[in-house]
Amino acid sequence: MKPTPRTRALLAAVAGLCLAGSALAQEVTLKFHHIWNPQAMASVNVIAPWCDKIGRESAGKMKCQVFPAMSMGGTPPQLVDQVKDGVADLIITLPGYTAGRFPALEVFELPFMANSAEAGARASWDYLQKYALKEFPGTKILAIWLHDEGYVHTRDKPVRTLADFKGLKMRAPTRQTNKLLSTLGASPVGMPLPAIVDAVGKGTIDGFLLPWEVMPSLKLHEMVKYHSETDPTRPALYSAVFVFAMNQARYDALPADLKKVIDANSGAVFSQSIGKVWDNSQAAGRKAAQDHGNTFTMIPASELDNWIKVSAPLYDDFVADMDKKGMPGKQMLQDARELLARYKVTK
Repeated sequence: MKPTPRTRALLAAVAGLCLAGSALAQEVTLKFHHIWNPQAMASVNVIAPWCDKIGRESAGKMKCQVFPAMSMGGTPPQLVDQVKDGVADLIITLPGYTAGRFPALEVFELPFMANSAEAGARASWDYLQKYALKEFPGTKILAIWLHDEGYVHTRDKPVRTLADFKGLKMRAPTRQTNKLLSTLGASPVGMPLPAIVDAVGKGTIDGFLLPWEVMPSLKLHEMVKYHSETDPTRPALYSAVFVFAMNQARYDALPADLKKVIDANSGAVFSQSIGKVWDNSQAAGRKAAQDHGNTFTMIPASELDNWIKVSAPLYDDFVADMDKKGMPGKQMLQDARELLARYKVTK
């Protein structure tokens, strides 16, 4: 018996609902948790464009649900576990916030190593593949990079020489930069980025080490008066490592077409592009401090050589620490330096 027109219409409607349900089942929403507020450079120039791009390239089947400024809960050091455990699908964080947990990557947080975020991204990606992937179980690293050059910012007095560090309580983001501050004569105070505003406002710290890019979003240029930059013929005083990471199981569960989208928006070239974003952010961050009428000091190469000399034992400490862990510390340091030299960006 032939189906009636009404039956055919009913069957078509059911088929349409099944297809719609199938399409909806393929839609993926990735929970993206990070440390910055929505106005921060990284939010505007890295996170939002990446999310828009994977949305377009997946024909709308994959999108981000972004949770800025730790709005999913927890603290910045906990982000590495949130993505490993699947609480978040995506995160960007500094491994150095979790002191000692990612020791192989600390080579790029040693003083006077790099002076370009772009070169640091290319070098750290290659190094990651050789030495540090095993430090991230359950996690797929989509990108890795360094920030632009880190400088000294102080509230009440400028830092012009090594002696000026004495007695200052200074914030730094990582274990290696805390060690550096101690070596230079300051009293290091470890804390993640969001805590700086309250700490400098209350006088808990006298200043901090930061790159220019992050200053405007937290209005930190309004909370300090002095900025000590370093002669560009020498590597930066310090750098910190960032990782853009995805829960491995979440990635593995994606259909092949969506994995392809993630793969096309991760890796060495993507890391390098993020490094360029960080390098290009310096001017805007610095201009905010200039417009506020702050005071700038350029530390000359001759004075920096004193800082480099007194911080030299930190390299030996890194090598010894890696050797104790059964890793080739001297080779790791040498490889990091050679990679940074290979990818050096001429300014």
